[in-house]
This record gives sequence, C-alpha cells and structure tokens, in this order.
Amino acid sequence: MVVNQMKVKEIRELSTEEINKKLVEAKEELFNLRFQQATGTLEKPSRIRDLRHTVARMKTVLKEREDAE
Repeated sequence: MVVNQMKVKEIRELSTEEINKKLVEAKEELFNLRFQQATGTLEKPSRIRDLRHTVARMKTVLKEREDAE
C-alpha cells in the first residue's frame, strides 16, 4: 500500500478513478504514519511531508479536471 512520491506528470497520466484510488491509499498511509509518530515508532519523519505533498498534487489534478468539464 506504499504510495511513492509522484510527480504531477505521472499523476496526470492516470485516469480519474486511479487517482481517487491512490488518494485513498495515500490518506490511509498518512494516517498510519501519524499514528506511528504519536507512538514514537516512526522511522522516516520526512515521509509524512512527502505524502502530504503527493496528496495535494492529486487533489490539484482532480480539481483541474473538474474545472475543465
């Protein structure tokens, strides 16, 4: 379920359904990372930042597509 940091170009190549699916996966992973941070077992704190940026990129592409319709 690990969502890698994706560039906008990669996200734009995906269909809207695929973006929505990856967005859900990224949010779940972000939740788990926050939980690990709270319990002190988080190994890579920078992963939270990367995921937040990826989620924002996905939402931006979805909004662009919505506005284009």
